[in-house]
Amino acid sequence: MRVVVRTVSELCITAGTVIVLFVVYVLFWTGVRADAAMGEQIDRLQDTWAERPARPAAASAGEPAPYTRGRPFAIMYIPRFGSTWHKPVLEGTGTDTLKKGLGHYEATARLGQRGNFAVAGHRRTHGDPFKDFPRLRRGDAVVLTDGTTWFTYRVDKGPHRTVPTDVAVVDPVPRASGYTRPGRYLTLTTCDPEWGHSHRLIVWAHLERTQPVDTGEPEALRR
Repeated sequence: MRVVVRTVSELCITAGTVIVLFVVYVLFWTGVRADAAMGEQIDRLQDTWAERPARPAAASAGEPAPYTRGRPFAIMYIPRFGSTWHKPVLEGTGTDTLKKGLGHYEATARLGQRGNFAVAGHRRTHGDPFKDFPRLRRGDAVVLTDGTTWFTYRVDKGPHRTVPTDVAVVDPVPRASGYTRPGRYLTLTTCDPEWGHSHRLIVWAHLERTQPVDTGEPEALRR
């Protein structure tokens, strides 16, 4: 009997240790790795931008190069999340991509262009980039830069709760957004509940203004 009790006790201790280590990994270590990865992506972007002219090439140069899957192309700022909050935006929404930052839905519009520029991000784990997503409100600013231009979007609706199969939320004119005609829109998506993925939270915004980066930060980031 003593052997049985001792064996069961040891198994319980081992199981408890494994659970604790798993929780530490999920809550802490994935965040450490994600923060480092996101910092690396931002550094890569800024190094690339430093090597090119501040203003975009003339239209005669042709269409801009397509985004490269898994590579960063912009930085997002959301003042509602704090003055230091900024995350890289990469092309694609694959598992590995979202460990390095936010992910652009490949089939949606390019940044600032006509259509719906849609971006996904983790709410928890891997740096918790959208941890405060439920705090977003109508009128909040979402600012992005591609190194040549600042894009200021203004939130119109959300957070809207839906199911993962509701792919219409990233349509060019999302039917639940309240928009009734084509425009230059932004959609942000994340998981709900906070530690689950049975639903999605959605925020929609419209492009309010653009300005060259050499004119300084947009007003939304100076408040």
